[in-house]
Amino acid sequence: MVFTTGIDASIMIMSLFEPIHYLEAPPFGIEPFSEQAYDYAHMYGQFHWGPSAWIMYVPATIVIAYVLFIKKGDTTRISVCVDEAFKSDRVRRILKPLVDFFVAFGIIGGIGASIGLEIPVISEITCSFLGIPNSLLMQLAMLGILLVLFGVTVLRGLDKGIQRLSTLNVYLVLAFIIFVFLVGPTRYLVDAETNSIGLLFSNFVRMSTYTDPHLRSGFPQRWTTFYWGWWLAYMPVLGLFVARISRGRTVRQVILGQVLWGSMGCMTFFAILGGYSLHLQKSGILDVAGLLNSAGQEAAISAIIQTLPMSRFMLLIYSICCFVFLATTVSSTAYTLSSMTSKHLTGYDQPTTLNRLVWALVFIAFSAGIIIVGGFATVQVVCVIAGFPLIFIVFVLMRAIRNLQKEAAREAVIPPPEGS
Repeated sequence: MVFTTGIDASIMIMSLFEPIHYLEAPPFGIEPFSEQAYDYAHMYGQFHWGPSAWIMYVPATIVIAYVLFIKKGDTTRISVCVDEAFKSDRVRRILKPLVDFFVAFGIIGGIGASIGLEIPVISEITCSFLGIPNSLLMQLAMLGILLVLFGVTVLRGLDKGIQRLSTLNVYLVLAFIIFVFLVGPTRYLVDAETNSIGLLFSNFVRMSTYTDPHLRSGFPQRWTTFYWGWWLAYMPVLGLFVARISRGRTVRQVILGQVLWGSMGCMTFFAILGGYSLHLQKSGILDVAGLLNSAGQEAAISAIIQTLPMSRFMLLIYSICCFVFLATTVSSTAYTLSSMTSKHLTGYDQPTTLNRLVWALVFIAFSAGIIIVGGFATVQVVCVIAGFPLIFIVFVLMRAIRNLQKEAAREAVIPPPEGS
């Protein structure tokens, strides 16, 4: 549930075409389409989707889970961090409404950008499978189907709805990427990933602080800043959702579950699917870069899938994986926002069905607007705008964690016997 909620269908989509963008316009002044460009193109997506992404979700998770299950709190709003971070009632009254507003704003922007990115791709692939032309009407119809699927998961509940949908999708996705690994250039994929792991570790600090002040290529602003905005926009969703399902886990287990396994999962996608796209480009089997520039990412992804054996069947499996991923994300996000907008809700209670359906309708309406405007650039702008205010909330969360740590340490101290 953590993995499928945290990445949604974006990982299936971005891992196929994002490395080609890096290949065309690599960082650090590297020559496009050079051997070094291929090295960085295979690795850079793993940097963006690896530990630097997943660690952003940890502060919100720890604060909310501690308040809910240790302090027996009666709210799942992330603004509870204000109560833990500051003792002044005046500061609390000012900051709590602001935190709740910007969190809701960030969540809507993040999920809207995800749906706006994914629905056109799913629609294109579905149309390729059915042999019909893609259109805006088809994309809006996909949004309607998504809403129906969401309604089913709501009625089935958290355990029978989201959990079963997540489990089904994990098996489908694992089968898909294993198939690509086995029928694709297996040796190349293993060699490329071994090289990328070393490159990632040796350049992690440099990439984390890269601003390109002299070349002014715009690479870190176009990619790293965009991703940090997107991860921050998802931070409240993952923090609140993982907190709700982490009762009985230790803090160490929660951190490892999010950072270690989440990072490894995302890096595997880029290692295999991204590596496969780069192999097609380098070997001349398919000009992925040319397709991206002439026909767009939807057509490029469809063409990549069709290079696999049993291409029509693989188009169907890929489309199902993306759609179920997306449905899981919408379900868990609506669950999170409906929990936040419930006045009193403990870690053992569930938000109302009506509340969750209303938020799902908001997501669909906002996403429809992004789809109508169109373009990956639109998605990037929405993510940066939605995520920027949450930078300041992260600092409040860190202050709250420090205070909770001190509180836990004081309670752990055994008082001396009387009269000693």
